[in-house]
Order: sequence, then C-alpha cells, then structure tokens
Amino acid sequence: MDVCSELPIRAQIVPSLDEIAAGRVSVSRIRDVEIEDLLGREPVHLDDENIHEFLTGKNVMVTGAGGSIGSELVRQIAHYKPRQIILVERAEYFLFQISRDISTHFPNVESVPLIADVCDEARMREIFGQYSPSVVFHAAAHKHVPLMEVNTVEAIKNNVFGTELVGKLAGEYRAKSFVLVSTDKAVNPTSVMGASKRVAEIVVQGLDQLFETHFIAVRFGNVLGSAGSVVPIFREQIRSGEAVTVTHEDMSRYFMTIPEASQLVLQAGALGSGGEIFVLDMGRPVRILDLAEDMIRLSGLTPYEDVDIVFTGIRQGEKLFEELEMTGENLLKTRHPKIFIGRIATYSHQQIEQILDDLTAAVKQNSASLVRKTFGDYLPDSKVIQLDEKAPVKTLEAEDSFLTQPAKLGLAEK
Repeated sequence: MDVCSELPIRAQIVPSLDEIAAGRVSVSRIRDVEIEDLLGREPVHLDDENIHEFLTGKNVMVTGAGGSIGSELVRQIAHYKPRQIILVERAEYFLFQISRDISTHFPNVESVPLIADVCDEARMREIFGQYSPSVVFHAAAHKHVPLMEVNTVEAIKNNVFGTELVGKLAGEYRAKSFVLVSTDKAVNPTSVMGASKRVAEIVVQGLDQLFETHFIAVRFGNVLGSAGSVVPIFREQIRSGEAVTVTHEDMSRYFMTIPEASQLVLQAGALGSGGEIFVLDMGRPVRILDLAEDMIRLSGLTPYEDVDIVFTGIRQGEKLFEELEMTGENLLKTRHPKIFIGRIATYSHQQIEQILDDLTAAVKQNSASLVRKTFGDYLPDSKVIQLDEKAPVKTLEAEDSFLTQPAKLGLAEK
C-alpha cells in the first residue's frame, strides 16, 4: 500500500495466481483494500475440539443477536452445529437480517428468531422455559459512550438489570454456561457505559456463587466496523466528501476484527469454569488519527488535500487511552495464547445487593446523579464525573488530569 500510494493508481487485492489456477476462486474476487487488511494481526487459531464439546448439539441462546458482535457470534456458533440457536433481539429488522442469514448459509441449523427485551422478565422467563438453553451468550447492551452519558438511567436498565435478569434465569433454568460480553471500558471506567458494564461483571461474578451455572465475562476493546463505531463513520464521511472528524490527535484504541473477537469469546466460554473475567489480547493500540489517514488513502484520496481531518475534542466519558487490565500482575495465562484471566477483586453478596438496591432507587427516581453517585461509592477505580442534571453535557478537555496519564502497555508489550 505504501508503494502503491506513491503512484496515481488505485490499489486492489486479487486472489493469488495459484488459487485462480486451482479453480478455488474467481477473478471476480478482486476487491478494494479494507482497513481490516492493514491491522497487521495474526489469524486466530482456535481449539476446535474444546468448542465442539461446548456447543455441538446444544441449545444456544444469543441475546442482542442482531448486533455487530451478537450476529457474528451467531454465525460462528452455527459452524459448530448446535441443536438450536435461540436468537433474542428487540430490533425487528436486525433480527430478520440475522435469521435470514442463518437460514441461507446454514440451512441444517435450526434457528429461532424471538423478539424480546432482556429487561422484560415475563417474556424472558417464557423463552427460557420453552427453549431451555444450555449456553447463553449475553451480548445485548447499550454500548455507545457519549449517548449513555445523556441516557444514564437507560444504561443501567439495560446493561445492569438486563444482565442480572438474564443471568438469574440462566441459573434458575440450569443452563450450563452464561457468557457476558464485556468491554475494556469497564477498566477504571470514566464513562457511564463503562461503569455500567463493570457493575454487570460484578453481578455475573455474584451469580456464579449462587447457581451451578458457570458464569464468566469476556473483556475486549473496539471491533472494526461495528455499528456506530469509528470505521463506518469515517467511511461515510469520506464517501460524502465531508471532513473526517477525530476527537483528539493522540486518541488511541485497541482494535480487533468482528470475527476475531467473536471466535475468542466462544473460546473463552469453552475454557471458563465459572467466576472468571477473561481478557483478550488486543495487540498494540492503534492511533485513531493514523486510522483516519489510512482510510482516506485506501479510498484513493490524499489526507488534508482531498479530504480534511478536523479535531472535535474529547467527548464526555471518553478516555484518550483505553486499558484492558488494571495491572499486568493481575493477568493469568490460559491454554489459549490470546486469552488471559484477570485476577480482579470480587464483591460480597451483601455488597452486590447494596449496589443493586441503590441503582434500583436511582432508576425509580429517574436520577442520573444517583446513578453516578453509586458508581463513586462502590467502584473505587471509577472516574465517572458527577454532572449537573439541568446543565447540558459538555465535552471533556484534554487537560483533565485522568485524560493526560500515559497509556498503559498493551498485553503484547507486557
């Protein structure tokens, strides 16, 4: 790409001549270079035998089945020939899409598309009672950081109480495993979204003490191309001729492809024996400015000439640098080289009940300030800022002390 960018040509990827000669692919497979091609990550190698034992012939439920991660989890699960995949999704169109996708590409796998909200106890209890899932992947969540800053109570309803409800039902109906899809934003959270997912992890670890079901959580960073994330936003801005917007020139994030993240979630679920918070090796962090410049070049354009890049300022709740674990010493190796176990402090049953009671009171009062106060009271590493509920949400300046700390080393450097 570097060589081609110096010439007035558009670079594309073609299948190798060996592949074409062998008839395995056609010349029509010529395609544009995508940003995923430049991520520079080694392919994930899975312990297929372990995952087959975990999923084959089982009833498997995926909540948030129409989302970016949820839908890819469904596709990956289908490869392992489960007895049935129960697709739980509240967005009708996304549910239709993933249901049709599975019917088309995996005609021998039975999928059951179910419109449901994970916060609706009567509906979720009906689903568990009828389909008795053996494995539950809980991917349903509100995940957009700035949106959750202004929809704080909704983040708690969905991310915390939705997780608690689905987790309890998994335990009551004797599911073998429950896997929470979590995030690196739960580490030292500065956002409502991150803090809500940290509480969800705490809830899941507490449920592991109450039921025979194996409850685990899996943390990872951003996935390239997920809905509402930076890559599709950049693509749309470039396509429409707008300036590409980057919040800060030093902003960096860990990235994985959606299939890679989903495969490792399955692997972690198969490895889990209950109570673990798994941390995925995300490699080296990527500077968002570099990502923007690469995407402009991949479109055959020149950054700052054909397409401008403007800096908009860090938004409420965002960090300059994401973290995957508090300290390197808190990571234990597993059988898989890209999956680690975080030795993260657990909470007592009484503490968890108190957190949930306080959050219940906050939801009943529709009080964002009570939610934020609860985070401050129970999450010692939280830096979620208390806001004036009557004032508009302001963007954070880079001078804020917690935003100017140096980035922690990624797992690769550790």
